[in-house]
Amino acid sequence: MGKKRIQARILLVGTGITLLFIILLTRLFWIQSVNADWLVKEAQNLWSRKEVLQPQRGAIFDRNGELLAYTGKAYTVIARLKPYSENDKNYVRNPVDVAEKLSPVLDVSMEDLVEQLTREDVRQVEIPRGGWKVDEETGKQIEELKLPGIILNETTRRYYPNGAFASHVLGYANLDGQAVMGIEKSQDKWLSGKPGSYEFLKDRLGYQLPNGLESITPAEDGKDVYLTLDKQIQGYVEDALDDIEQKYHPKKMTAIVADPKTGEILGMANRPHFDPNRYWDIEDYSVQINHAVSSVFEPGSTFKIVTLSAAVEEGLFHPNETYQSGAYQIGPDRIHDHNGKGWGEITFLEGVQKSSNVAFVILGYERLKKERLFEYIHKFGFGSPTGIQLPGEEDGVLRNPNRAYPVEVATMTFGQGVAVTAIQQVAAVSAVANGGTLIQPSIVKKIENPETGEVIDQFEPVQERRVISEETSEQVREILETVVTDGTGTLYQIDGYHVAGKTGTAQKPREDGRGYAPGKYIYSFVGFAPRENPELLVYVVVDEPEVDNIYLGAQVTSSIFKSIMKNSLQYMKVVPDMKTVVQEKESEFEVDDLVGYAAVTAEQKVLDAGGVPQIIGEGERVLKQYPEEGKRLRKGSTVYLVTRKTADLAMPDFTGKSLREALEYCSILGIEARFEGHGYVIDQNVPPGSPVKDNGELILYLKSRSDSQ
Repeated sequence: MGKKRIQARILLVGTGITLLFIILLTRLFWIQSVNADWLVKEAQNLWSRKEVLQPQRGAIFDRNGELLAYTGKAYTVIARLKPYSENDKNYVRNPVDVAEKLSPVLDVSMEDLVEQLTREDVRQVEIPRGGWKVDEETGKQIEELKLPGIILNETTRRYYPNGAFASHVLGYANLDGQAVMGIEKSQDKWLSGKPGSYEFLKDRLGYQLPNGLESITPAEDGKDVYLTLDKQIQGYVEDALDDIEQKYHPKKMTAIVADPKTGEILGMANRPHFDPNRYWDIEDYSVQINHAVSSVFEPGSTFKIVTLSAAVEEGLFHPNETYQSGAYQIGPDRIHDHNGKGWGEITFLEGVQKSSNVAFVILGYERLKKERLFEYIHKFGFGSPTGIQLPGEEDGVLRNPNRAYPVEVATMTFGQGVAVTAIQQVAAVSAVANGGTLIQPSIVKKIENPETGEVIDQFEPVQERRVISEETSEQVREILETVVTDGTGTLYQIDGYHVAGKTGTAQKPREDGRGYAPGKYIYSFVGFAPRENPELLVYVVVDEPEVDNIYLGAQVTSSIFKSIMKNSLQYMKVVPDMKTVVQEKESEFEVDDLVGYAAVTAEQKVLDAGGVPQIIGEGERVLKQYPEEGKRLRKGSTVYLVTRKTADLAMPDFTGKSLREALEYCSILGIEARFEGHGYVIDQNVPPGSPVKDNGELILYLKSRSDSQ
């Protein structure tokens, strides 16, 4: 029995060994054949490493090579909170002291810094926001502090050397390197480049072994983008908007400068704006909206250029033909001129000059009719994006012609009931200025390889279609010049240059969509110069500036337009017409100092100079005058002469006066006044004849219409 047991045990052990050997052979076969690729890959992960090589982002320049955006050196601030060994002294030992010294440099509160510097769950920490990707100057300040445990890790970030300059055009790339808006976003495919990589062998501690480089794929740096913007002209735009923003605090403003012959945008800016270097400081992100391309609004009378051009092209506009201004009846609806009563029987040329709504209803609604009117509106580019190389462009809003009521078609002829973008207006009016061709606006000029200087892509003017003939373009330009010389646009005249253009004052719709909000206006002007051969087109839109009346609103837009246009023309060396300068000087007079003169003498001096005197009071001598001495006025302008103390004067009867006349009167009498509606005064809350000194605020009630001048 003992022998048999021994043999059984031997058999059992032998069988077990055989089974183990079979299992081992099976496992070896599995490893060497079936699972070999996976194991090799895992092994390679242990001794090899792959790193991403980040490309350098391309720069952005203006048309003349002026730098507008670039990628430069930056530093991330790291705080070591714990030592790595007993002898390690390079860590934050006094968090409060370090926070106190870093706080003003990083513009981060001490409380936030102390909270970060006293964390127990980490060995080191990156200082967020204020310490992430700081510029070289800040990095140098931190180095000079020589704070234990504070380390600067070199990296890169995007810089905008001119601050808020052209911020809506440029946009920005955030600290993560992501393009957020503007050119940075629309041209990101060119600017961003392509990442590279390299692989190497490493030891157990992660360090590269000698001769351990296995492969490398270089990063492809981004390309440089050159814009059509001219930094000098852009500067004129920025300065003009800054000045008005400080004085009148409008809700929004937009100004665009274009070359009407090529569609190139030479300047574009909005207010409010922001500094892309510190985008994280933006509290209201609506400030990032580029209103030039992304906001729609009712354009008001500047849209009349489209109706006028269409009527001229179709042979329906006859400048010397007369019509009865004032009102136009369409079924139960009655459309009025902006002054409430019109100007009697006038010519259509005068109707354009005076911005008569009735004239344009006759031209657009009655003569062109709905189908042709809509056809021209679409031909001029409204209702669809222009295609400019900026993100977020809106289509605008046009009614469906099949669903538009007659009165809606009629109001569209003078810019009401249609919503446009500023860039659409620029493109449309450029077609009138350049001879009749609609050209796609462009803000990118070329893409260039920064290493070789090779031009990779060049953007030439894209002529989309002819919308009016050259003859029509010339005639409309001449008509629009008379708007500036003899019509609603006299404030926009520039000595030495033939300016053509159109004013617009559109009442804003109520937020609930029910009618229009009283006293809330968008003021605008679009003009080009010189009229014969336009070099520049400037469009200005100002939303609700803090002004007391419509006349002052026009002064706001004219101030912006004239500053930009005059400076830009002179910068471009467009020679002024000296004959025009002389003629304009001869048609003006300078107001003398008339205070202290006998009323009769002062009255005669105004008449001799070419003005119209208006005596206020029954005194013998002039106590006050408006305008003050030195002011230049066009001949025929009124000069007010006050001969009694304001306190002794009676409240005038303003009925029938224009808003401008009424407010000028109030200004010289020192009367606090506000108005409701616009146009001509039809009533006032303080009865005429009552003492001025005994009354509070004067309210003038005007015949209200949706669009004025």
